[in-house]
Amino acid sequence: MAKKPKTQETETGIDQLNDHMVDVAQKVQNNQKIIVWITVAITIVVALIIGYVYLIHQPGIEKSNEAIGKADVQLALGNDSVALAQYMNIANEMSGDAKNRAALQSAIMLYDKADYQGALDYLNKFSATESVIGAAAYSLKGDCYANLDQLDNAVSAFKDAVSKSDKNPYYTPFFLCKLARIYRAQGNYKAEANTYDEVLKNYPGFAESYGIDVKKYVERAKLQAEAPKAE
Repeated sequence: MAKKPKTQETETGIDQLNDHMVDVAQKVQNNQKIIVWITVAITIVVALIIGYVYLIHQPGIEKSNEAIGKADVQLALGNDSVALAQYMNIANEMSGDAKNRAALQSAIMLYDKADYQGALDYLNKFSATESVIGAAAYSLKGDCYANLDQLDNAVSAFKDAVSKSDKNPYYTPFFLCKLARIYRAQGNYKAEANTYDEVLKNYPGFAESYGIDVKKYVERAKLQAEAPKAE
């Protein structure tokens, strides 16, 4: 049987990690899916600007909130194409918190359609402020880059996800594992080993809890890092 290309192995591994992350989110949040890129419907954001509210801006903000509420309804009804068009319009044309969330929701839905460049375009419109959702957005950006075979950019995105997650014990180790997979696809086995080692040292219960044999990956990467390079 033909061996999968490294990038294909990486994408498959990332999908598996995404599945694990869904399981974690369900346990931590009592079955509420906090990992944003597989969210079926996100709670409607009411953008209220406290202090320094300019009267001229308020009608536009209210219009954005009304529009994203309609998009959320379409998504909940299963009208994905209609909802996506509405989210994209809000992200492109409107303002306030609704615009920001619409950009992220557009990216999620485009990623699900395997439109990785389109997803990246909308992720670049999203401002990551909150730690968990912000970290997940960076991770989604890393997934996009991995699928586009832009591995250096994927490394940067997953590093941002690790940093933004601020040592969250439930999510940071997943982001580190994704980062390690990209290092492996690059043939950077030393960095791969060091990254998996960080998971073992700083998140000791992770591997046992979610069935990821991190120790095996560390040992494999170290052996490959130490192996003499072919002339």
